[in-house]
Amino acid sequence: MATTTTASPSSPPSPPTSPHSNPIAVTHEVTNQAPPLTGHDAADDPVLVEGVRREGAEWHLEDLHSFGRLVGSEEARTWADQANRHEPELRTHDRYGNRVDEVDFHPAYHSLMAATVGAGAAGSAWADERPGAHVARAATFMVATMMEQGHMCPVSMTYAVVPALRRSPGLAALYEPLLTSNVYDPGLRTPAGKRGLLAGMGMTEKQGGTDVRANTTAAVEQADGTWRLRGHKWFTSAPMNDLFLVLAQTPGGLSCFLVPRVLPDGSRNTFRIQRLKDKLGNRSNASSEPEFDDTVAWLVGDEGKGVRTIIDMVTMTRLDCVLGSAGHIRESLAQAAHHTRHRSVFGAKLIDQPLMRNVLADLGLESEAATTLGLRLAGAADRAQRGDTQERAFLRLATAVSKYWVCKRQPAVVAEALECLGGNGYDEASGMPRLYREAPLNGIWEGSGNVNALDLLRALAREPDSLDAFRTEIEAAAGADRRLDTAWRELRGELVLTEDAPLRARRIIERAALVLQGSLLVRHAPAAVADTFCASRLAGDQGFAFGTLPPGTDFAELLGRLPA
Repeated sequence: MATTTTASPSSPPSPPTSPHSNPIAVTHEVTNQAPPLTGHDAADDPVLVEGVRREGAEWHLEDLHSFGRLVGSEEARTWADQANRHEPELRTHDRYGNRVDEVDFHPAYHSLMAATVGAGAAGSAWADERPGAHVARAATFMVATMMEQGHMCPVSMTYAVVPALRRSPGLAALYEPLLTSNVYDPGLRTPAGKRGLLAGMGMTEKQGGTDVRANTTAAVEQADGTWRLRGHKWFTSAPMNDLFLVLAQTPGGLSCFLVPRVLPDGSRNTFRIQRLKDKLGNRSNASSEPEFDDTVAWLVGDEGKGVRTIIDMVTMTRLDCVLGSAGHIRESLAQAAHHTRHRSVFGAKLIDQPLMRNVLADLGLESEAATTLGLRLAGAADRAQRGDTQERAFLRLATAVSKYWVCKRQPAVVAEALECLGGNGYDEASGMPRLYREAPLNGIWEGSGNVNALDLLRALAREPDSLDAFRTEIEAAAGADRRLDTAWRELRGELVLTEDAPLRARRIIERAALVLQGSLLVRHAPAAVADTFCASRLAGDQGFAFGTLPPGTDFAELLGRLPA
């Protein structure tokens, strides 16, 4: 008779085993994956370095490379990731019910801010008397953008506020020394008691948007020389900054005002944050809707001249849009180049596959053109601040042209770079989705595409010296490339303003940007870069997508310019 063994209720039966099974077997080995792009110098870019030298800031290169090594570190990559995963939180009231209107940020955000402000990317250039100071700052700004984009908004506004504030010398004397500090000192406290200040601006309102003259925020003058504001702003970024330039209506017309979060006596100014925007793009920075109600303000510039006053700030933030987009384009290219150097497909590295070489070369060409143009603008800004009227005139037209085109190219470049990573680029851990979400931003802020295109027409009609300066810049390359000469001749015909000019404005400004980039590259880039740009962008020997450069292109030379 057979004996049956019954397992104890407290001891479940063991699964059947095989002599070949391994209870801790490895299911697969990870191969053919690119390592993280860390441990490098983010400023190690020949295009950036050559541009910094050319525009007069070679003295800054040692500090730039030091900052570049921080930006390329694993620590900085972690800051960027954490600052965007842990979003800012609005606290309207404290535990006792008192109104506080504060925004709490993750420590990683503060680390980003401290590093970037400390490197001189905020307002410090205005206090630096060395020629090329604004170029040095521009290069630092571009490299910082490659680290993380959201925290650059308060950095940019702090830089841009200084020329506008100088229209009221008393206010400039009080606040400029702290706005040009390299110290990041967060928290709402009396401005005079801080080691460094950050600035912002509030222009648009719900009913007006770009048409700021439709603003309804009202200002009433007081006996002590201050003003009181009442109204609601629609987009005010970085609400924990210390100072804001805002527009409001007065009896004399739309005027510009300085609004501090904390008043000189230490009391809180009325700055009610109604909500934070649930926006596309980065999640690290806070954009808000503040309400003013008997809010104390000081007039900046002349009453009724608010747009003229604040446009000084807008001009500088437009420059930063170009620089930020150029930096963002390069970071996307760096990620694509790194991935394709380490990823193999069909028996060869991706970067060695002919069609991928075409894509990367084309993206690299776009990056070089954007970086060269951005640094040329920074050089013009630096020389304009030192009294060069020719450069000031050039900047007036070239800023609108560059802001339109470089910011338009950013989303297309980022999308193509993401595709180079394939499915890996669609994963948040790669960082590419964050770059993709942020890509449209600079094209919208400080004047969308249409605004800049129409601004070009206004400059052509009202400021003929700006066209003369633009012509001088283009014709510095006259005779060097027949395709450039032809494109410039055709563009001159487009610049003659007729009744249909507003309809053609985007066509005009696009062509103006390409001709300007072509002139710069013909004069300053390697021959292969200039030749390919003129062939593809000016003569039309290219398709509509990236990666359609013609046979005969010197791909080896172009790929040799890619980030390491």
